[in-house]
Amino acid sequence: MNLETHTPPEPIAPLIEGIIHFDGLVPDHSIERVVPTGHLFILFELDDIPRHTYEPDSLQPKATYSGVWVSGMHRNHISISTPQNSSMLVVQFKPFGAHPFLHEPVSLLNELIVPAREVVGDELDLLRDRILGTSEVNERFALINQWLLSRFRPQLNPPPDLLEFIALLQQSPATGLKQLITDYPASQKTLIEQFKQYVGLTPKYYQRIIRFNELLQRIRHQKTLSWSDIAHECGFTDQPHFIREFRHFSGFNPSEFISRAFNHDEPNFFALDR
Repeated sequence: MNLETHTPPEPIAPLIEGIIHFDGLVPDHSIERVVPTGHLFILFELDDIPRHTYEPDSLQPKATYSGVWVSGMHRNHISISTPQNSSMLVVQFKPFGAHPFLHEPVSLLNELIVPAREVVGDELDLLRDRILGTSEVNERFALINQWLLSRFRPQLNPPPDLLEFIALLQQSPATGLKQLITDYPASQKTLIEQFKQYVGLTPKYYQRIIRFNELLQRIRHQKTLSWSDIAHECGFTDQPHFIREFRHFSGFNPSEFISRAFNHDEPNFFALDR
């Protein structure tokens, strides 16, 4: 597989986690489970291969996507197809970064995966045609940058206090939310409204997501694990609370997760039919 990543230019760089381009992906499975990370994505299919989502338990096909689509904030895991010899270009926004480009509260896209035309009209479909008109990856990145800069509205940037709040929460997702809310210069109601506008989730739910992702990082490649120690270190009140959260976000209980060696996979993508 050929994989390249790109950081967009200022002034939009602080709002975007990265832009990813890959081709020639040949996975050893056809369906994978994706756990939420607290990011919104724009996804360009560049190979004319439709992508699918699946029902969580039966893994029966649920929906089909082609061209360009937007994946909003998800509260739970989803199952997606991983076709052979695939090629895609993906824009991953930072948790607070999509609103200045989409111009609407990102909470409107919660739990949704929708064709891009439903969000920004035909702009991204036309951009995809231009991207497919060149085989040079750097030119494809340049076209994405042009579109992002044309959509960027600096007056919609997240407030500095909100950025500081999110940064502090990311630094210590296991503890401190109550104190952070108390110290926030605006009311709790205002904070929640800002979170829904910029992040799509409530502060509490966003904390749960980043805490679970920190847990996945902690257990990655570990040969021996003490679940009780990990539960305590990650701020879970007790073992049942830990197991409930683990199952909620991954769809697996901790023992099954380890027995299937998912802790050796990428931290957020787990093959279901390897």
